[in-house]
Amino acid sequence: MPVVAHSDLYKFAEDVLTASGVPAGYVAQFASALIETNLRSVDSHGVQLLPHYVGQIERGEVALHATGKVLKESGACLVYDAEHGLGQVTAPICCDHAIRLAAATGVGIVTARECSHFGAAFLWARRISDAGYIGIALCDASMQVPPWQGREPRLGTNPISVSVPHPRHRGWLLDMATTTVAYAKLEQLKLKGETTVPSGWSQDREGVPTTDMATALKGLLMPLGGYKGSGLGMMVEILTGVLAGGPVFGTQVTGLRHQGRPMRVNHTFLAIDVERFMPLEQFQERMEWLIEEVKSAAPAKGYSEVLVAGEPEWRAEEHRKENGIPIADGVWQSLEDLARRLNVALPAA
Repeated sequence: MPVVAHSDLYKFAEDVLTASGVPAGYVAQFASALIETNLRSVDSHGVQLLPHYVGQIERGEVALHATGKVLKESGACLVYDAEHGLGQVTAPICCDHAIRLAAATGVGIVTARECSHFGAAFLWARRISDAGYIGIALCDASMQVPPWQGREPRLGTNPISVSVPHPRHRGWLLDMATTTVAYAKLEQLKLKGETTVPSGWSQDREGVPTTDMATALKGLLMPLGGYKGSGLGMMVEILTGVLAGGPVFGTQVTGLRHQGRPMRVNHTFLAIDVERFMPLEQFQERMEWLIEEVKSAAPAKGYSEVLVAGEPEWRAEEHRKENGIPIADGVWQSLEDLARRLNVALPAA
């Protein structure tokens, strides 16, 4: 398995995006979003997605120069039209609007319609928490998930991310799909050469659980925790697709792997000003106490410690910054093909 220094992988992502026609002013933040995700070992949403993004660009399914526009602002609320711009460009703009509103009113909520894929949701919740606010990022997605007791897709993976401010920009960071896993996790295993998937990840088109990779890739993702995951997925759809007021949601939203038209997904960003409740330092102290209290639980048999949301990813980031980012052989092959087609040099492995 090739291992690449994160700085070299970042340069490669920049070169690919530049060769694909991404405007110079957007290349760095797009590439950074990808490499930050790989550094945290969320490889399913890192450079593995580069061929999908490039494909969208080449087919004209994203508006490369669009940054979107404010449609309506009232008090703490704002509605944004992303105009099919790159998700890694429009999402930070929406986050900054949420932060601005929260600074003025105590809370800021931004809904965005006509959006493209914004990568891993944690990027945007953390952008808000790095500014000193509790950050929440939500997104709907193309139909890959049946409702509980159903066998036809009606919901997306609909991720939820929550990040709290921390003096060292760490703390507690939840980033989860409302399915057991995102579809990209299946692709990740396939690119590693696996022929099976773990139990509880997927079901076939009849709604029967499966562990066969080929069946899973053509089948449906399983909602997280059964009916509870269906409820969470629908909650995200309400707070994104329905609330954003766009012309599409639910069955009409497409994804990175669909071709022929823009994705038209919906995003929601929420910033909460902790200082309206207590001094930020006091909140952070209380968070530290809570985290340590949770981690103080005796580990279950087979485990050496209790971890909280974000902790495995922080550790992975430290390790990968020092030792490089491993790239699965299948992913490396897809990057080689992409580099050859765009006449871009591969990074040293």
